[in-house]
Amino acid sequence: MKLLNVGIIYPISVSNWVSSVHVVTKKGGVTVVKNGKDELIPKRTITGHRMCIDYKILNAATRKDHFPLPFIDQMLERLANHPYYCFLDGYSGFFQIPIHPDDQENTTFT
Repeated sequence: MKLLNVGIIYPISVSNWVSSVHVVTKKGGVTVVKNGKDELIPKRTITGHRMCIDYKILNAATRKDHFPLPFIDQMLERLANHPYYCFLDGYSGFFQIPIHPDDQENTTFT
């Protein structure tokens, strides 16, 4: 609802490409709890939930890009001596990357 209210996503009526949505837990740190045998065991804490869109069908139909990611040392050299950097923030995440209007139908989810 938050993404809909701020206009990042919007409803459409028909699409040939509809992907399913899964809600998964966000894992936090590790804590120690007692099990049924009174033993202390480590357990991951759950800090909330997040929405994941399953694009397997779209990925299978997409032409693959054969450009490998650069090595980390090459990336660090490119970043050196630059005064400013930016990153994807935690609220918007990948929703900051605009999708071309012609391709928006392909990213439909339900």
